Amino acid sequence: MNAFEFLEPRSLAEAIALLDTDDSSVRAFSGGTALMLMMKSAVFSPTRLVSLRGVEASYASIVPAADGGLTIGALASLSAVENSADVIRLVPTLSRVMKRLSNVRVRNVARIGGNLAHGDPHMDLPPTLCALRADIVTQGPSGQRRIAVEDLFIGYYETVLGQGELIAEVAVPSQRGWSSSYSKVTTRTHDDWPALGVAVSIKAADNIIADCRIVVSAATEKLTRLTAAEAALRGQPSSGEAFLRAGEAAAGEAETIDDARGSAAYKTDLLRVHVRRALQAAADAGASS
Repeated sequence: MNAFEFLEPRSLAEAIALLDTDDSSVRAFSGGTALMLMMKSAVFSPTRLVSLRGVEASYASIVPAADGGLTIGALASLSAVENSADVIRLVPTLSRVMKRLSNVRVRNVARIGGNLAHGDPHMDLPPTLCALRADIVTQGPSGQRRIAVEDLFIGYYETVLGQGELIAEVAVPSQRGWSSSYSKVTTRTHDDWPALGVAVSIKAADNIIADCRIVVSAATEKLTRLTAAEAALRGQPSSGEAFLRAGEAAAGEAETIDDARGSAAYKTDLLRVHVRRALQAAADAGASS
């Protein structure tokens, strides 16, 4: 491992100034769970790491909003999100997803902002947050931006974040009237990288689907919202037959990829089944709430 500079700024503004450079090997460091693996395997060799652990404590807070929404600071650990009483009360799906996201040692260290900024299409959080209609708020050399989670990822390990631009918080809107579910398929242990991740949210009135979100990851090159499958479901009864049709529409729409966890054809078959199952789970959750 090459020598590198390690800096510990005391504010987010100071960190952004240190990251505002044309040198692409200068990186921010929060939990470092993915970054350290990349450095150990020589995939990435930094010239400078800028630690975010000493910046304002407010960036690790989890704050409920009066309208039922939730703001999660980018430096909140995954364990903090998993065990937050406000998350469990307002966005229970998010807490449930955390329990199968890697292992508890990683969750104790990893931060939600770094998880999203890493851009790994196999992560569980991006599709879940996309289905929940969440945004991220960033801070960078040019000021603040608000970006929908579905617009954050542009390719394999690629995001729209600019050099020196950091995720400051995640904003989850009120989930009143919505019910959601996440279905994860792994080829090994339950907390391993998924071969497929499907997140859904539905909003039903009088047993009719008024609105919905269907999001796939891991089986695709990047997080993908399946808008054709959503369109096939809107206005339909909240029923197993409608969910079956949505699964077929999803299988026809998604561009799945081959990798070590399975062929594209295998993942398409998984998608067909798990979209239906996730929608049924979301409908059941809505009926029992």
